[in-house]
Amino acid sequence: MSITLTEKAANYVKDYLARRGKGIGLRVGVKPSGCSGLSYVLEYADEIRPEDVVFESHGVTVVTDPKGLLHLDGSELDLVREGLNVGLKFNNPNVKDSCGCGESFTV
Repeated sequence: MSITLTEKAANYVKDYLARRGKGIGLRVGVKPSGCSGLSYVLEYADEIRPEDVVFESHGVTVVTDPKGLLHLDGSELDLVREGLNVGLKFNNPNVKDSCGCGESFTV
């Protein structure tokens, strides 16, 4: 079981954490939302909680909870540029369907 980052995504996260001046890595998860049922949660992790599952990818600590891992196992986060926007995108092999606007998914 794992959640990984591409090298580009890892460098982006490392640069952001350095500018932020704190944080141990990236926290990923899911929450109930949208018309398809689940949406991604992505934030910077300042601590590791007792229940967390921890991975390392290209020098970045990736943290999730057991519930999130059920839906995100095998996912890879990549750095994408769309026009003037830059951000992290989930490539999740567990997704069975997503809503038309792309904000939520089902597994």
